[in-house]
Amino acid sequence: MTKSQLNPKVDEFLSKANKWKEEYEKLRHIILDCELTEEFKWMHPCYTYENKNIVLIHGFKEYCALLFHKGALLEDTQRILIQQTENVQAARQIRFTHVQEIVEMETIIKDYIYEAIGVEKAGLEVNFKKHTEFIIPEELQNKFDEIPALKTAFEALTPGRQRAYILYFSQAKQAKTRESRVEKYTKQILDGKGLHD
Repeated sequence: MTKSQLNPKVDEFLSKANKWKEEYEKLRHIILDCELTEEFKWMHPCYTYENKNIVLIHGFKEYCALLFHKGALLEDTQRILIQQTENVQAARQIRFTHVQEIVEMETIIKDYIYEAIGVEKAGLEVNFKKHTEFIIPEELQNKFDEIPALKTAFEALTPGRQRAYILYFSQAKQAKTRESRVEKYTKQILDGKGLHD
């Protein structure tokens, strides 16, 4: 690992890490050994191959993880990849709770990283569900009928933003709650903004 491969923003991230610091540093060393470019994206160390995201290091309360951006395309011969939630379509994680797990799995981790690089080299893409495959909640459809400009604005959003709204609105069990959520975010949709913008 040469000094030129180290990103100062990742150095800063590691220096401020209270939890998982040792695990992060070991993962960083393993990843850089695979000759990926170290970047800092989404407030986390992210590693790329020819400007394509391969893997990201992040931590949670119970575990730290290596997130493969196109993990759904990996063979997962060891059956260690985890889909964070049912709505995550492409990314998959390998989770760790102690640095010793990372040390013991170093060869496997590298195999997965090299496979992920191979996926990029081959130009493989994840087939995302189209937003049309998600059911538009009745309350949102009613609002579209009431305000045609809302439907136009919604359709102009990126597929990910559309999906986020549909999932958020649909998660409410009661119609009253779905209606209030649609009402609350109508202006944001009209402004061309996503749920979390």
